[in-house]
Amino acid sequence: MGGNFKAVLFDLNGTIIDDMGFHAKAWHELLTQDLGVKISMEEVWKQMYGKNRELFIRVLGENAMTEKEMTYWSLEKEKRYQQVYINHIKPIPGFMDFLENLKTKGYKIGIGSAAIPFNINFVLDTLNIRTYFDCIVSADDVTNSKPDPETFARGAELLGMAPGECIVFEDAPKGVEAAANAGMQAVVLTTMHSKEDFEYLENVFTVIKDYNEPSLDFF
Repeated sequence: MGGNFKAVLFDLNGTIIDDMGFHAKAWHELLTQDLGVKISMEEVWKQMYGKNRELFIRVLGENAMTEKEMTYWSLEKEKRYQQVYINHIKPIPGFMDFLENLKTKGYKIGIGSAAIPFNINFVLDTLNIRTYFDCIVSADDVTNSKPDPETFARGAELLGMAPGECIVFEDAPKGVEAAANAGMQAVVLTTMHSKEDFEYLENVFTVIKDYNEPSLDFF
């Protein structure tokens, strides 16, 4: 095993799969065509973080939707995303070999994502990788979204590991902030952001474009 790390916590979207463009298109279609919101694709990209209900509140306002309505439209958005992405879904290059390597070497492996279970299940079952993971923390399992540490702290707890024994793989600055707030280092994937977007963060272990990077030989 690499250093003191005994466990790895992966974000999902943009970290295991490179699908954020498909999410952006689904959000933009739903907001503009179904809900009549005047919003640019650029602004949609800026708003795509945290739980779906939080995005609705940021874009529409605090009391624009009931919880029931947000749940309905959230699921509707994910159905549209899945209908399109099912024809394109694949892991980020090198991920499967890296995942197998972690499992062979005895690392505990978990997922810490702001996605709802409906989407996490879609990815894990379509790629047939569910059995690799020892724990899954979804949007439904936490009260506070990233950059709050709750997602990764909960993951460490479920894996039976101290924060310093875990390393996080993330593609978003707020996710890396969440890792820092949980007392964890992070490997950054540049699927959605440039390396420069993470320069203010002090817990970045390394930056990679995919899982074929030589720096991952550390594991």
